Amino acid sequence: MTSSATALPSLRSLSVEIHAGVAEVQLLGPSKGNAMGPDFWTELPAVFDALSTDDAVRSVLLYGSGGNFSYGLDLPAMAPVFAPLLAAGGMDAKLREGFRRQIKDLQDAVTSLARCAKPVIAAVDGWCIGGAIDVIAAADIRIASRTARFSLREVRVAIVADLGSLQRLPAIIGEGATRQLALTGEDFDADRAAALGLVTELADDVVARGRELAVQIAANPPLVVQGVKQVLNRRTQAQVQDGLEYVQVWNTAFLASRDFGEATAAFAERRPPVYRGE
Repeated sequence: MTSSATALPSLRSLSVEIHAGVAEVQLLGPSKGNAMGPDFWTELPAVFDALSTDDAVRSVLLYGSGGNFSYGLDLPAMAPVFAPLLAAGGMDAKLREGFRRQIKDLQDAVTSLARCAKPVIAAVDGWCIGGAIDVIAAADIRIASRTARFSLREVRVAIVADLGSLQRLPAIIGEGATRQLALTGEDFDADRAAALGLVTELADDVVARGRELAVQIAANPPLVVQGVKQVLNRRTQAQVQDGLEYVQVWNTAFLASRDFGEATAAFAERRPPVYRGE
């Protein structure tokens, strides 16, 4: 990291460099496709909360390494979060409350982009799946390469998306489009993402274009820029927070299902899942 004002411990899932008012945050993995494991969920809020209070930073650019933004939640690495509740059949109230708090912690990690005082630009290349869409939905500006691909895929693994996409996307792409993407879990390409308004523009070199936008923002009066973000956030933040709290309770009650167990087994066995509504 290059900054005298921001001090962070050693990072494994992210790298941070700060130059001329622009902080560049890169997803590093270490899982395949920058999948989001325990390190990511700890480091993401630490990084964005630090950047929020760093006077040397005026804008933030977030992008992935290795040709992808992120494959989303690293299910094998995050299995310990789900395992106790599944083993108890969802019947232990203390386990359920602990699980709800874990959902809240993951939600708060994503929300660190929205609450960051500095505007955040997400530059998407390659795949952006599941939890990665939660993350970019919390950014202020989203742009993509022409080869980017997206999927709000949680429904396909027996999960109600609970980290912010269902709360934030309706204001970005509309209610109807959000429902279609969330209910089908379908993959869609960069042209469709642009047509929906999920991304505001496509670029051949998305990181270079992201840097141009970040520099342009950084040249504007910083307090005014932060004020614009705060005023825009004010429109939806109460509604978003209410939705996040509701889905915490819903998934705490229903995620420990036989269908979710089937999803995890099918993932491990590399076969299509068979869901029975149980």
